[in-house]
Amino acid sequence: MQEEDNKTAVAEPALADSVDGSQVQAKPQAAPDAQPAAEAMPSLEELLKKAELDAQEHRDAWLRAKAETENVRKRAQTDVVAAHKFAVENFATELLAVKDSLEAALATDNAVADSLKSGVELTLKQLKSAFEKFNLSEENPAGQKFDPHRHQAISMVDVGADAEPNTVVQVLQKGYKLHERVIRPALVTVAKVKNS
Repeated sequence: MQEEDNKTAVAEPALADSVDGSQVQAKPQAAPDAQPAAEAMPSLEELLKKAELDAQEHRDAWLRAKAETENVRKRAQTDVVAAHKFAVENFATELLAVKDSLEAALATDNAVADSLKSGVELTLKQLKSAFEKFNLSEENPAGQKFDPHRHQAISMVDVGADAEPNTVVQVLQKGYKLHERVIRPALVTVAKVKNS
């Protein structure tokens, strides 16, 4: 029985006698180092000031990022303009040697036909070398199937049994490709389809 009384004593809150003799519940004592809730909470003015400073910092960072983006865009535009302007610089440099050779051939007073021919052959060799260096390839489709993406038909001709229909019979002007892109289609005549 005594154990039960101890249990109830623990469960019941501590009671204190009031001035008039009635019993009232005693208030728990707060720890001496605990600060009041009002002091721990910053004031609304402080919160507003902090929010304004944060907003100003974010705005400054945004303006700097915007200015940097605009500078990058302007630099990119300048680079693209320069790339377009000087894209053929190396190719033009290679062609200068060809021009010099042609001018030298024309400058000779007593050119013999054989020496003139050999000079032109050397000049053509220089030109072909410049073309190869920059992936400019010749398209000579004689005997191939007609391809409208690479050839331009000028006319169709009747041919004997020796040529298949829709094949290139004659190349009037060679075509050229830069890398794999056709920059000038070959001008050709094409064999007609045989009518039965």
